[in-house]
Amino acid sequence: MNRKSFFKSLGATGILFASVPVLAFRTGRKILNSLKPKIVRNDEGKSINVIGDLQTFKLTGEDTNGLFTLIEEQNDPGVGIPPHVHENEDEVFKVLEGEMELTVGGETTLLKAGDLAFGPRGVPHSWRIVGDKKAKVILSVFPSGIEHMFDELGQLPPGPPDFPKVAEICGRYGVTFV
Repeated sequence: MNRKSFFKSLGATGILFASVPVLAFRTGRKILNSLKPKIVRNDEGKSINVIGDLQTFKLTGEDTNGLFTLIEEQNDPGVGIPPHVHENEDEVFKVLEGEMELTVGGETTLLKAGDLAFGPRGVPHSWRIVGDKKAKVILSVFPSGIEHMFDELGQLPPGPPDFPKVAEICGRYGVTFV
């Protein structure tokens, strides 16, 4: 059976089925064509303090059309985030300097400069900077959007965090503590 006969035999369902890849390709092409190049220098980006986690937004959903967010974190030993789960995002941690203890999926490991780890959505994870020097970590988040949660958390008053307020903000973005 040739292609034309095959699609005729499928009727309207075949037309719809055959159109899906074309629409997906066109939609993907539109997204890619709408992205604008951006150069971010070492000292550029929006810096915030998210309950002790010092972050600089290098690329946000606004830059990537919602595809991902890229954040540089520079923290002293002892800074960390307790166990939590993301409902909407996958995360990649890439250590550039220092050491990070990461627990993901029940496994704890020490990440050193050059190491990276993947934390998929739905899997509990936590991290803490260890050792005796500051660590620099690149956090890539797919898809974007979590930067809005971090912005809200960065607006909280300094001092010990109001955990119910933190949990409420995080919960609105699909992040829960375990």
